[in-house]
Amino acid sequence: QVQLWESGGGSVQAGGSLRLSCAASGYTFSSYCMGWFRQAPGKEREGVAGIGRGTGLTTYTASVKGRFTISRDNAKNTLYLQMNSLMPEDTAMYYCARTTSLLCSPTLDKDYYNYWGQGTQVTVSS
Repeated sequence: QVQLWESGGGSVQAGGSLRLSCAASGYTFSSYCMGWFRQAPGKEREGVAGIGRGTGLTTYTASVKGRFTISRDNAKNTLYLQMNSLMPEDTAMYYCARTTSLLCSPTLDKDYYNYWGQGTQVTVSS
Protein backbone atom coordinates (compact mmCIF):
# COMPACT_ATOMS: atom_id res chain seq x y z
CA GLN A 1 0.00 0.00 0.00
CA VAL A 2 1.05 3.60 -0.55
CA GLN A 3 2.85 5.10 2.40
CA LEU A 4 4.31 8.56 2.85
CA TRP A 5 6.38 9.40 5.91
CA GLU A 6 7.54 12.95 6.64
CA SER A 7 10.47 13.87 8.86
CA GLY A 8 12.69 16.84 9.59
CA GLY A 9 10.30 19.19 11.31
CA GLY A 10 11.22 21.05 14.47
CA SER A 11 11.44 24.38 16.22
CA VAL A 12 13.67 27.14 14.88
CA GLN A 13 14.06 30.87 15.26
CA ALA A 14 13.06 33.26 12.53
CA GLY A 15 15.67 33.35 9.81
CA GLY A 16 16.63 29.74 10.36
CA SER A 17 16.42 26.75 8.04
CA LEU A 18 14.92 23.29 8.04
CA ARG A 19 14.92 20.46 5.51
CA LEU A 20 11.87 18.25 5.38
CA SER A 21 11.99 14.77 3.89
CA CYS A 22 9.19 12.49 2.73
CA ALA A 23 9.96 8.82 2.26
CA ALA A 24 7.59 7.07 -0.13
CA SER A 25 6.83 3.38 -0.51
CA GLY A 26 4.28 1.05 -2.04
CA TYR A 27 4.30 2.49 -5.55
CA THR A 28 6.60 3.62 -8.35
CA PHE A 29 7.73 6.94 -6.91
CA SER A 30 9.01 8.39 -10.17
CA SER A 31 5.63 7.95 -11.90
CA TYR A 32 3.71 10.56 -9.88
CA CYS A 33 3.91 14.24 -9.14
CA MET A 34 4.38 15.19 -5.52
CA GLY A 35 3.59 18.16 -3.34
CA TRP A 36 4.11 19.77 0.03
CA PHE A 37 1.19 21.27 1.90
CA ARG A 38 0.81 22.94 5.27
CA GLN A 39 -1.97 23.60 7.71
CA ALA A 40 -1.89 26.03 10.59
CA PRO A 41 -4.41 25.81 13.45
CA GLY A 42 -7.78 27.19 12.37
CA LYS A 43 -6.73 27.54 8.75
CA GLU A 44 -7.31 25.56 5.58
CA ARG A 45 -4.62 23.28 4.23
CA GLU A 46 -2.65 25.15 1.59
CA GLY A 47 -0.31 24.07 -1.14
CA VAL A 48 3.29 25.14 -0.59
CA ALA A 49 5.20 23.53 -3.45
CA GLY A 50 4.70 20.95 -6.17
CA ILE A 51 7.07 19.01 -8.39
CA GLY A 52 6.66 16.99 -11.54
CA ARG A 53 7.67 13.38 -12.02
CA GLY A 54 11.19 14.40 -12.94
CA THR A 55 13.04 17.19 -11.24
CA GLY A 56 12.67 20.02 -13.72
CA LEU A 57 9.12 21.30 -13.20
CA THR A 58 8.17 22.94 -9.94
CA THR A 59 5.60 25.39 -8.62
CA TYR A 60 5.45 27.42 -5.40
CA THR A 61 2.95 29.49 -3.55
CA ALA A 62 3.90 33.15 -3.68
CA SER A 63 4.74 33.48 0.02
CA VAL A 64 7.57 30.92 -0.15
CA LYS A 65 9.10 31.69 -3.55
CA GLY A 66 12.81 32.36 -3.21
CA ARG A 67 12.90 30.83 0.29
CA PHE A 68 11.74 27.23 -0.18
CA THR A 69 12.99 24.65 -2.67
CA ILE A 70 11.20 21.42 -3.49
CA SER A 71 13.22 18.54 -4.89
CA ARG A 72 13.06 14.80 -5.27
CA ASP A 73 15.46 11.89 -5.52
CA ASN A 74 13.72 9.21 -7.54
CA ALA A 75 16.49 6.72 -6.84
CA LYS A 76 15.85 7.08 -3.10
CA ASN A 77 12.03 7.42 -3.35
CA THR A 78 12.29 10.60 -1.33
CA LEU A 79 10.81 14.08 -1.62
CA TYR A 80 12.44 17.10 0.03
CA LEU A 81 11.55 20.63 1.02
CA GLN A 82 14.45 22.93 1.86
CA MET A 83 13.12 25.87 3.86
CA ASN A 84 15.34 28.91 4.36
CA SER A 85 14.71 32.32 5.89
CA LEU A 86 11.86 30.88 7.91
CA MET A 87 9.29 33.27 9.33
CA PRO A 88 6.78 32.84 12.16
CA GLU A 89 3.98 32.69 9.60
CA ASP A 90 5.53 29.49 8.23
CA THR A 91 4.53 27.73 11.46
CA ALA A 92 2.26 24.82 10.55
CA MET A 93 1.96 21.08 10.19
CA TYR A 94 3.61 20.15 6.90
CA TYR A 95 2.37 17.26 4.78
CA CYS A 96 3.68 15.58 1.69
CA ALA A 97 1.23 14.21 -0.84
CA ARG A 98 1.06 12.17 -4.06
CA THR A 99 -1.12 12.97 -7.03
CA THR A 100 -4.03 10.75 -7.93
CA SER A 101 -3.10 10.46 -11.59
CA LEU A 102 0.01 9.50 -13.51
CA LEU A 103 -0.99 12.22 -15.98
CA CYS A 104 0.10 15.07 -13.77
CA SER A 105 1.87 18.38 -13.70
CA PRO A 106 3.06 20.27 -10.61
CA THR A 107 0.05 21.67 -8.78
CA LEU A 108 -0.84 23.27 -5.45
CA ASP A 109 -4.48 22.15 -5.68
CA LYS A 110 -5.07 19.57 -2.97
CA ASP A 111 -7.97 18.07 -4.94
CA TYR A 112 -5.41 16.51 -7.30
CA TYR A 113 -3.78 14.56 -4.46
CA ASN A 114 -5.16 11.42 -2.87
CA TYR A 115 -2.36 10.08 -0.66
CA TRP A 116 -1.06 12.04 2.31
CA GLY A 117 1.57 11.56 4.98
CA GLN A 118 0.93 12.00 8.68
CA GLY A 119 2.61 15.39 8.84
CA THR A 120 5.60 16.94 10.58
CA GLN A 121 5.37 20.05 12.74
CA VAL A 122 7.35 23.18 11.92
CA THR A 123 7.40 25.93 14.52
CA VAL A 124 9.18 29.24 13.89
CA SER A 125 9.62 31.66 16.76
CA SER A 126 10.30 35.36 16.44
